[in-house]
Amino acid sequence: MRVTIHQPHFMPWLGYLHRMAQADLFIVLDHVQFERGNYQNRTMIRMNGEPRWLTVPVVHGSQKERIVEKQIDQTLADTPRWWSMAHYQTIRQAYREARYLGEYAPALRRVFETRWTRLVDLNAALLEFLRASFGIRTQLVRSSELVAEGAKSELVLNLCKAVGADALLVGLGGSREYLDKAAFEAAGVRLDYQQFVHPDYRQCGAAPFSKGLSSLDLLLNCGPRSRELLLGQSLEEAAHVAA
Repeated sequence: MRVTIHQPHFMPWLGYLHRMAQADLFIVLDHVQFERGNYQNRTMIRMNGEPRWLTVPVVHGSQKERIVEKQIDQTLADTPRWWSMAHYQTIRQAYREARYLGEYAPALRRVFETRWTRLVDLNAALLEFLRASFGIRTQLVRSSELVAEGAKSELVLNLCKAVGADALLVGLGGSREYLDKAAFEAAGVRLDYQQFVHPDYRQCGAAPFSKGLSSLDLLLNCGPRSRELLLGQSLEEAAHVAA
């Protein structure tokens, strides 16, 4: 079984979903420390031809606070300035010309209408929306539900052992540098490396193409073709190997 591991992100970018789709099991790494200024509570959409940040307000607790413990700031709840519906309306405005906004808006609205208290639960609901919309069937499990100790490479290996994985799909980030390759080899866990090429597609507006946006951008612009555009190269490679 091939597993991949990553912290939960707020409406993540395409590389995140691509990696998930290439694995049998995705471990949501939610029991580690929350990182301020990261993508755990923010993402980028495209508005008026330019990238724009959307950020979920969170309560700033201890610097050692874990992701699973991070609370959403409720200060403006029940007011017109409540972040959740404000974000939803911003998305509707930004993608008002997108071909498939009407198809996905109702499900998206249901997520944003819900009164979430924990960031991890909001991110899980949005990830499930994206996973279903892109037709990704990879199973998910939260690391907080598993028994695995350690830090960095040791923690990753122990998570692999906890779920019985014999292969780990490594992403494009810094984990490629800190993983103890010898320890994984000794444990019988093969290291595979993600090969991801960002797809080009037609976006709203006439501005130059914007990469690195939330996966929502591709979905609202391309609808049913989103899975093919996300995984096209990977599907071609799989067909070639099978032949």
